[in-house]
Parts: sequence; structure tokens; C-alpha cells
Amino acid sequence: MTLPLLAQLAERLVRPISQGDRSRARLHLLDWLACVAGARDTEAAHLGGLISRSGWERATYAGNALEMDDVHRTALLHPGPVIWPAAMSMGSASLDARLDAAVRGYEAMIAVGAALDAHHYAHWHPTTTAGTIGAAAAFGSLIGFAPVEYANAMGNAASVAGGLWHMRHDDVLTKQWHVYHAVRTGRDAALHVHYGATGPQGILEGPQGLFAAMTQKPGSLADAGPSWLIHEVSFKPFAACRHAHPAIDAAMELRAEGKLAAPFAVATYADALTFCDRPNPQTELEAKFSLQHAVAVVLAGRNAEPQDFTMQAVADLADLRAQVSVTEDPALTARYPAHFGARVNGLELIDARGDPERPVSAKDIAGKMLTLAKWGGLGKPEGDKAVSLALEHNDAAAIDTMLEGWLA
Repeated sequence: MTLPLLAQLAERLVRPISQGDRSRARLHLLDWLACVAGARDTEAAHLGGLISRSGWERATYAGNALEMDDVHRTALLHPGPVIWPAAMSMGSASLDARLDAAVRGYEAMIAVGAALDAHHYAHWHPTTTAGTIGAAAAFGSLIGFAPVEYANAMGNAASVAGGLWHMRHDDVLTKQWHVYHAVRTGRDAALHVHYGATGPQGILEGPQGLFAAMTQKPGSLADAGPSWLIHEVSFKPFAACRHAHPAIDAAMELRAEGKLAAPFAVATYADALTFCDRPNPQTELEAKFSLQHAVAVVLAGRNAEPQDFTMQAVADLADLRAQVSVTEDPALTARYPAHFGARVNGLELIDARGDPERPVSAKDIAGKMLTLAKWGGLGKPEGDKAVSLALEHNDAAAIDTMLEGWLA
């Protein structure tokens, strides 16, 4: 008898986790902390502070506010802002236990997210849909779940999964609410199973399940074999939607070679245009989802940092934006989502900086931490402390205290 998909996934979650896997998780922890540090003074973070006194709960509203959170390409979702608040939320847990929880949360979230199809992505926010399941796995790891408990918790989380993309049409904080919902729902699902609740283990593939309701052609759960899926996750060096990163990267390479000259023609894959064809952004959020603005930032000699997507930058770069044209390249669309590519004035990049094929180093992520700590109003010593705690030490309580201080 074939096990339900979530039962199969649950069996994977109880595998041993190596020190190498934990080292990879530390990089993602630092990356998430950097995103929180940079967003600590945003409207989203302040809202989180009104909702809860808990540092990890407040951080759910800050972790993706700058659009610099990590991303898995084929699953088309952002694991970090969901998984880390869930994995860090048990104050009595050791840092190794929290790192293990994150590895398992990333695994579950990415595995399910990769099975969702283009129809789902056109209507639903996969970070929320699969995020509830990932958060259940992460918190279940902290509790010490057996496979049947993981499967039950993920099944209950999946039973209320989802978040509609319509919020992209308004300047609202719904995306941050989606993250908060995914974290709290997944944690609650795990907690209820711990106290005896059962769940529908066949809810992904069942006749009235998630795939039937939310997809047209679901795929298989992602599986990295003996490895863990966290190793496939990309880091985001630029403060914009990931769909804009290949164009930013290509423009930066041309600029470094002294070959970035008008007219500025960008070709990319279809989804990048769906999400980021915005020649005249009217808000900071729209600027981060504008290919035209992202390339104009590079034309102006900037480095696509948070300050380059403020309303002042939007006003300053209007003339340069008008010189940028964007079109779809069917060949780049055919490679997507396995590869996020773009071509700027003839220079084509199939993968962007931060992808596994073009990895960033621990030093690069530490540099991102320092940059975002400064943007968020923290001094260099605080940024250095975050780097040290995330990469070198095993003091989970010190990270909790640091996070509480940032978001007080």
C-alpha cells in the first residue's frame, strides 16, 4: 500500500541532520536576521509590535518587508520569513535543535511548494500555502515528533492553507499578514497534534484535497535524495522582487565592464513581466516590483539597496526608467522556474547572483547583515554581534535577547 504523500514526506523529516546541514542553516538564519534588522523601523514591523510582545512573532511582520528574503526557485516561495519564526519560537530549545527545526521546515515547505503548478502561482501565494505546512514541520521538530505526528500536523495545516495574490494590486500589508498566518497556523497545527489531534494525511492528493482545489497539473514533491532541500535555496543580494534580480545582475555586469549604454533593452521570462512590468511605480512596494526601476537603479550607479527603492529614489530616477524597455523572451520562459534569467543589452544571465549556480559566500551574507543593520538604525557592533551569534556560537538565548532588543 502506497503511503499518502504527507506520510512519505514525514518519513524524510526524521532523517539525521549533519553539522554541514546545520552550517547551511546558520547562513539562512543570519540572512533572516539581516532582513529583520533592516526592516525593524518599517510600518510592518511596528504593526507586529502592536500585535505581540514576543520577538519571534514581531519578526514575522519584518522578515519579508524589504523583499530581501531567501527564495527557492522551482517552488516559487520564500522559506526564511516563515520557517525561522517557527523554528526560533521555543525559548527552551538549544540552537542545534532550532537549526534542525529549520532544516526540516525548509524541507517540508519546499517539497510541497514545488508540487504546486503555474495555475496555483497565478492565483495563490505559495509562501502562505506551503508555509503553513513548513511551519508545522519546524515546530513539530522542536517538540520531537514521530513521522505520524508530522503527517497529522502537516495535514491539518494544509487543510486551511492558502493566500490569494490579489493583495498585489493594493499598497497593503497583506503579504506580511500571510507570513504571520502561515507561522501561527503551522505552529498551532503542531501543538494540537502534540495534545492528541489527528489530521488528514492524504489531503494533498485526495479528491477534495489541496491539489484538486488549487492546481490544474500538480507535480511531484521535491526531493533532494540524501541531501536536504535547504541547500537549493537562493539568497537575495538586492532589495527588490526576485524576478528583477537577473536583470539587475546583468546590468551590474555591463556597468562594471563600462558597456552599459542607452537604449536599455531588457528581455526576461513571462512571470517576471507579470509581476514586475511597472514603468511608473507609485509606491515603494511597486518600485521593488518594477523591472524598469530596478535597471534604472543600476544605470544611476546605485547598488539596489533599500534606499534605492524609496519614494525619493522613485522620483529621482523617473527619466532613467523611461529609457528602459522590457519584453518577454520565450527561451528564457522555457527555462523558468528552474532558472531565473534575463538579458540586458545583449548580455544574458541564466542564473542570478545568490543562486546555487552562482553562490554568495558567508562573507557576502555577513556584509548584507551589516548593510541592513545600518539601514535599520542599528550600529556596526550590533551587526557584528548578529554575525557572530548566527555563525560562530551556540547561544540561542542570546539571539532571542538580541531580537527582542531590535524590535522593542
